[in-house]
Amino acid sequence: MEHMFFNSTDPTCKRPFGAVRAGAEVTLQLNVPDSYGYVDPHLILTKDRESPVPYRMEYRGKAGQNHTFSVLVRPTTPGLYFYYFDLYTDYRKIFKGAQSEGYLSWTTGDSWQLTVYEADFDTPHAIRGGTMYQIFPDRFCEGTPHTSLPFADRIYRADKDGEPYFWPNEQPEGYLNKDYYGGDFAGIRQKLPYLAELGVSYIYLNPIFEAHANHRYNTADYLHADPLLGTNQEFAELCTAAAALGIRIILDGVFSHTGSDSVYFNREGRYGPGGAYRDRQSPYRSWYDFDSGYSCGYRTWWGFETLPEVEESDPSYLEFVCGRHGVIDTWLGLGASGFRLDVADELPDAFIEKIRTAIKAHGPDKLLLGEVWEDATTKEAFGHRRTYLRGHGLDATMNYPFRTAALNFLQGADAAAVAQSLLTICENYPAPALCCEMNFLSTHDTPRAMTALADLPAGGRDRYWQSGRRVPPAQYEEGIQKLLLAYAMIFTLPGVPCIYYGDEIAMQGYTDPFNRAYYDWNSTETRLRGPLKNLAELRKSCDAFAGADFAVVKAEGDILHYRRVGETQTAEIILNRGPHLISETAFGKETEVNPGGFTILVEENTRARVGYYSIY
Repeated sequence: MEHMFFNSTDPTCKRPFGAVRAGAEVTLQLNVPDSYGYVDPHLILTKDRESPVPYRMEYRGKAGQNHTFSVLVRPTTPGLYFYYFDLYTDYRKIFKGAQSEGYLSWTTGDSWQLTVYEADFDTPHAIRGGTMYQIFPDRFCEGTPHTSLPFADRIYRADKDGEPYFWPNEQPEGYLNKDYYGGDFAGIRQKLPYLAELGVSYIYLNPIFEAHANHRYNTADYLHADPLLGTNQEFAELCTAAAALGIRIILDGVFSHTGSDSVYFNREGRYGPGGAYRDRQSPYRSWYDFDSGYSCGYRTWWGFETLPEVEESDPSYLEFVCGRHGVIDTWLGLGASGFRLDVADELPDAFIEKIRTAIKAHGPDKLLLGEVWEDATTKEAFGHRRTYLRGHGLDATMNYPFRTAALNFLQGADAAAVAQSLLTICENYPAPALCCEMNFLSTHDTPRAMTALADLPAGGRDRYWQSGRRVPPAQYEEGIQKLLLAYAMIFTLPGVPCIYYGDEIAMQGYTDPFNRAYYDWNSTETRLRGPLKNLAELRKSCDAFAGADFAVVKAEGDILHYRRVGETQTAEIILNRGPHLISETAFGKETEVNPGGFTILVEENTRARVGYYSIY
């Protein structure tokens, strides 16, 4: 397809596609119709928040009715760059329009983005082509019957099929987050063969450190596992057992705040007379910001008095987390294979870089993920453009933009717009990060995928409305079909697919706490497990899914057709969300795709292929 002016996703206009390493050459070509008369095109390239720099483009000759101009640039400093083209006649400029297509303007417009990352940026190769599984530890499997709980203020739930408590009681929060189903390390270990059979190669565990809420995001002791889960030694044994089945385990690191009910802060007095809140001489006092200007006397995480924020730049805290025998060192030493950082966009970049150094000291195969809900390359927080995805910080992020794209596609959004949202992430993200982005449909922070796809949106409705809701039978069957199609998409996009525990049996639930029910081990819903297992096996066997290559072939109506190219194999993926049988051309042959179904074709690479990235 011939583009008017420029399209950043077309390799005839920009080579290479997407982000580049510092020092790499980038060639940009502009096409100007003969009817525009004399022009003297310049590339206007601006490093983020700096002054623009013009580069005169060289005339390459005439092709058809277009004159072509090109320029080669070699950005040497990592960062975000933005560019447009100035024709230098009559103030005419070329800006970025829909589908990355250039358009003519005499005023102002949007620029294209060029992400330049560190030349030595690399990410763990072990995770590429793998499949991840997320476990909320208290709700997965109780391996050891818990006849008593380690703390008197916990409520034990023997009714495993009971809905998590949510209603208010005498206290403001009632029983919310105080009920425990007894999930533990022993239970996860018992289910390792099940996970291996499903094709899982990585387990992501929500927080396991001692804490006094069932979500455990209010850390009480970073260096010890919550006693309800088991001991540190039992965690090490779990890692060893998982490794024997080819499964690695990463942990949730909550380093922006602790619990007020912790050995470090100790507002509630559970841990004796010490702690920063009770003792001005406490070794943990410098971790926190105590000031009478705060309503409770100290800075909190989003106003929650039970979550005092920490000073991540405090030398004592830095050493505690990143130093020898610190938090990172302790858990990787016990067998963990990396960390996912909670609220990464609220952690200083310098702190994340120190965490990376501590993690990579245990080997380049150790993984560092970050929780980021937006495009991680353009994210701004606290007045700063974040740098954590340029090579010295995170390996990758939780890919919420891909989740949004998948759900939108299944809910009828314009296919071209969905494809463009996918291309934007692929274009902006460094390839090493894109290879191990965590792609998912559900997490502990979102409604479960089955509910999101087949039930009414919760909107602003309260927990009483959400409680007990189930997808109506008439919508359930369609929901299963949509869920499978959505997972086919997540499994075949760049990155690593992640199944939220129980999604493989179509568990339901709106937001916290309904998306955190105990795994239904008595479920008779088995229709998703086989296809998910097959998708996981395909990812392991086909190198097209291990890299970052992604090309949209067609995004139109109910069809989303894209291509993945690896070193030895190429895959074509055709998704049909519509009610009719369709026929699409893949590898030069007509291929039928069932209503609400998908087809994945794989071919050995017999010749050099050039990815074509435009939507048409």
